[in-house]
Parts: sequence; C-alpha cells; structure tokens
Amino acid sequence: MAVLMRLVSLVLIVSALMLLGADAVTSLEKGGEITVRSLETVWGIISLYGLNIFKSWVQHYLPFIAQGVYSALALPGWAVTGVIGVILAFIFGRKLGPE
Repeated sequence: MAVLMRLVSLVLIVSALMLLGADAVTSLEKGGEITVRSLETVWGIISLYGLNIFKSWVQHYLPFIAQGVYSALALPGWAVTGVIGVILAFIFGRKLGPE
C-alpha cells in the first residue's frame, strides 16, 4: 500500500510541476502577464461535461458546502496537486530503520 501511495504522490508532484511549467510558458507567451490556471480551468480542459455534472451535483445534494467547493475549484491547479502530493510523500515516504 505504501508503494502505491508513493507512486500516487509522485504522479501528483509531477503533474503540479507540469501545470506550473504550462502557466510559466503561457505567461511568457502573453508578454509577461501572469497567467495561473485554476483547478476548475484544468478540470474543464480535461472534461467540461464532468465538471458541470460535479458542480450541479454539489449544488443539489450539498448546498451547505457548495461555496467552499467553488472556492477550492478557484485555487491554482499546480498548488492543489503539489501540496497533496508533497503531503502524501511525507506520510508514505521511506522509513529509515534498522537494516
């Protein structure tokens, strides 16, 4: 299980670096204007239909936390995946012990 979680954390960290690089390249293309893609934008690029279904599901079944979910979707995509990946890497990292 720990090996699988380390792999998941590695994938999340790599995807965060890719998103950060894409934001940097887009910012350079726009002449230095800072461009940061939100988690909602990244999800919309991957599957706009899935994003709309998720938002309507949250609005219908969990209206009391809908604003919190929308705020989480507004966070930078690289920050969300990177932070979760680093936390998982620390939790499931290699344990040093007697050899």
